[in-house]
This record gives sequence, structure tokens and C-alpha cells, in this order.
Amino acid sequence: MLRYLAKRFAYYVVLLVVSIFLAYWLASAALNPRSYFENKTPRPSAAAVDRQLTGLGINDHTPVVIRFGHWADGLAHGDLGRTIHDTSVNADFGRRLWVSLRLLVVGSLLGTVLGVAAGAWGAVRQYRFSDRALTVFSFVVLSSPVFLIALFLKNGAIALNQSSGHQLINFTGYETPGLTGGLGAHLADWGVHLLLPTISLAVAGVATYSRYQRSTMLDVLGSDYLRTAEAKGLTRRQVLLKHGLRTAVIPMSTLFAYNILGIFTGATFTEVIFGWHGMGEWFISSIYENDVNAVVAVNLFTAVTILASGFLADTLHAALDPRVRV
Repeated sequence: MLRYLAKRFAYYVVLLVVSIFLAYWLASAALNPRSYFENKTPRPSAAAVDRQLTGLGINDHTPVVIRFGHWADGLAHGDLGRTIHDTSVNADFGRRLWVSLRLLVVGSLLGTVLGVAAGAWGAVRQYRFSDRALTVFSFVVLSSPVFLIALFLKNGAIALNQSSGHQLINFTGYETPGLTGGLGAHLADWGVHLLLPTISLAVAGVATYSRYQRSTMLDVLGSDYLRTAEAKGLTRRQVLLKHGLRTAVIPMSTLFAYNILGIFTGATFTEVIFGWHGMGEWFISSIYENDVNAVVAVNLFTAVTILASGFLADTLHAALDPRVRV
């Protein structure tokens, strides 16, 4: 198993290097940071613009290979460069990553667990009312854009707050500015702000995972080894949980890994609608401002999370399926 994982890890390292270079080249070709400085009032001279771009390492008059070499050298020393506002990309990166982490971990894990449980339950109770109700719910959610669900929850919170005359649900930002009090007050405030974004992400996760899990579970329920295990004296519950669900989860391991890690850059609409200044919102604003270094930093993070997802999927598959280990 270790030899198998070592080969996969080396393969992912090569892919990471290639993806980083392509991300830098595409960002340098598609974005025009020179226009950001030239459109300022009063308009700076061409020499001043060149000095600013050179200081940031994004002067388009310098060949892209040389620019990438300087950026990669900084990356090797833990420096992601400077933003177009001449601030540290590292500082923005760390702050926004923490914001996305708080927002996405609870929602993604909750959606995964509930989705797997709902899908397995629906398969066991195939064509009964609970299964049909779950199917209708999943199809409605999957056919709705992500931002529509978020806006529906946000408008519902606004209506609830107006009808009650109190701010029962805070849905903008990740904390209340200027909040005083101890740790308990801050945790409660975070929980209130997390409520709607978490529901938005969890609902989408339940709808997605339940459909896949129901399908894989149905493929397993008619297997001979389940009937054999039950004939040997195991209860129906033991057969389903120990043998059925474990086998049905194997094809899902890849989906789990990619969704859980990849969601850090996949919740852009959720972050923008609820005012969470995380990685997704940073990516959109960086493109708008032609901020090459910030865009490359987000792409670097995306590449690392996607490739880490692939390695995690390989590890889960090897752990769940004995055939891979041998």
C-alpha cells in the first residue's frame, strides 16, 4: 500500500508543478495590471507605472518565464508576492483561508454525513414514502442554482427579522463588528452568523450525496455475500452497516475527497451573498482588479487542494478496498 501511495504522490507533485506554471502563464496573459495604474487620477507617467509593476514582479514588459522564475523563487522561501495594492499576499491568504475554513467545514461535513445517511436509508426503504420524498427534495435542490438557495434563505431571514421586530438571525459577515464579551459571546455570535451559510451548503451536500449513495447502496443490497452474512446469524442492521454500507461507500470515496477539499474554492456565491470575505470572494475581486499575484495564489491553493483531494481519494480507496492494498 505504501509503495502504491508513494507512486501516486510523485505523480501529483509533477502535476502540481505543471499546473502552477500554467496558472501563472494564463493569469499573466489574461490580466492587465498596467491598466489598473494607468487609470488612476492623476494619471502617473509610464516610467512610474513601470517602476510599480517591476516592484510587484508583474511588469508585462518582462518575459513571463523570468517573472515566473522570480515568483517561484519567492514561493520556495514562503513568499507569495505582493498584491496590486502593495500589501502582502501571504497576509490576505491566511486571513481569507481562515474565513473560508470556518464557513465551509461545518457545512460540508454536515452535508456529507446527512447525505450518506439519507441515501442509505432511501435505498433500504426503496419506493416508500420517505424514499420518494427524499428523491423529490434532491431533484428540487439539484435543479436550483446555488445562489438561488442562498438568496431564498437570506430573504427568509429578512422577513423573519422584520416580522419579529428583532435581529434574530444575522446573515451578513462572519462576526458582529465591535462585539464585547468573553469567549462564549463570540462563539454564540459566530454560530448565528454561520447558521444560514451552513444550511445553504449542507442542503446542497445532502441532495448530492444522497443520490449517489442511494444508487451505490441499491447495487449492494442484492449481493450474495449480504444474504450469506445474514444466513450466518448476523442481524439485518449488522449486515447493512458492517458489510453493505462499507462496500457502498467505496465508490463514493473519490467524491467525498474532492468535494470536501475542493469546496474551499467552490463556495464563491455563498461567500459573496452572505458577505464572507473568503477565498472565493477574493478570487473574484482579484480578477476584477487585474491582481496577478493574488489570482495565482488562489490558483495555487486550488491546485494543491484538488491534488490533495486526489491523493486522499487514493488513500481512502486503498483503506476501504482490500484489493488495492494487495
